[in-house]
Amino acid sequence: MTAISRFSRTLSVLLSSGVPLLQALDIVKNIFNNRVLERAIEGVREEVAEGSSIAEPLRRTNLFPPMVVQMVSTGEQSGELEEMLLKISEAYDAETEAKVAGLTSLLGPVVIMIMGGLVFFIMISILIPIFQMNQLIH
Repeated sequence: MTAISRFSRTLSVLLSSGVPLLQALDIVKNIFNNRVLERAIEGVREEVAEGSSIAEPLRRTNLFPPMVVQMVSTGEQSGELEEMLLKISEAYDAETEAKVAGLTSLLGPVVIMIMGGLVFFIMISILIPIFQMNQLIH
């Protein structure tokens, strides 16, 4: 999700700044630390250079969700690709934040359980020798 958001936002900024699409795709492919995405975007760039729309090569990569491809297609047809890419980025940023918040909220109870187990282990480690000494006395 973050990769799609980064792709969309960067491409949107470049296109709205007047950078040609092919040059923008060259720049965008270099922002990833992921060879698969780099190759996919290079393939998209090659197909766009041959006259294809950007949406169809994105669909064929199978790396971009259908919603992203549909929004890019709509943006191309309406002439508002930059705005659509920005909306994609904002949507994926919000979804990423929601997932991170959900995982973070699950982390609290897990830490409490681990700490409880640790306290229980320490308590048992102290009490067992005391009970064993009590058995020896009686």
